[in-house]
This record gives sequence, structure tokens and C-alpha cells, in this order.
Amino acid sequence: MVISDKLDKFFDEKMKEYPTKRGFLVPMLLYTQDELGYLSDEAIAHLAKKTELTELEVRNVISYYSLLHTKPMGKYHVQVCTNISCMLRGGEEILEHCKSKLGIGHKQTTADGTFSLEEVECIGACSWAPAVQVNYDFHENLTNDKMDAVLEGYRKKR
Repeated sequence: MVISDKLDKFFDEKMKEYPTKRGFLVPMLLYTQDELGYLSDEAIAHLAKKTELTELEVRNVISYYSLLHTKPMGKYHVQVCTNISCMLRGGEEILEHCKSKLGIGHKQTTADGTFSLEEVECIGACSWAPAVQVNYDFHENLTNDKMDAVLEGYRKKR
């Protein structure tokens, strides 16, 4: 089994609440990614069959959303916004600081698998720029020192 039986059964029940199986695809992809760490070829094939879509249709959805990944990412996926609001308030500097601090670049993962880093267009936190999203957590009004504290907090959680 590509995904756990528990998750697969959850999908079966939840899909009944949607007018089409395809309507539940994005949540299925997110739940699967949370369980596996990324969307493997096997997981994509399984979800395509489950939703009665082709693998290409599922991959097209995956390619549209920057939060979905087809390769393993770090336990903590650091997304640094460099869109206009964040850029004007230091987003690019935060990205460069993260690159230096973590020793990795855009869409790379640390050797120990703890962190991955990605420059993103917008995370919808313009009023609190510069902002970073780590997994599902938002961190706002950042400075290099605050970013160091954020990274250290996740490092300690590991």
C-alpha cells in the first residue's frame, strides 16, 4: 500500500461529500504529502486511480500548486516570500540569509533532511512583510535575528 489504510479509508469516506471525486483531489494530495513527505510516482498513480483521473491530470494539478512536491523535501519546508511587499521590506535579504544559514539554495534540502528552502512568489502575508511560511506555520515581520530564532526553534523540535 502506498498510503496508510487509515488515510485511504478516510479518502473513501470524504469523497462521498463532494459532487465529483476530482473535487477532493487537492486535499487528497495535501494529506498524502503530509503522510509521505512528498508525492511519489506510486502515490500519484494510486490517487489517479482513486479519483478516476489520468496520472497526467493529477500531475497537472500538482504542477500548478507550489506547495505540492514530487521529490522529498525537508521535515521543515521553509518558503521565503520575495514578492513585492516582502521584497521591499527585506524578503530577498531573508532568503539570502536562509541560504547562508542552512547552506542550501532554492528547492534544495539540507543533508540531514531537516530543512528545505524555496523562494516563493506570495504567501498572502503582505501586511506583515517580510514573511516566511514553514510547513503550515507563518512567521512575519522578520529580521535576520528573528529568522535565526525561527530556524533554531524548528531545529530543536526535530
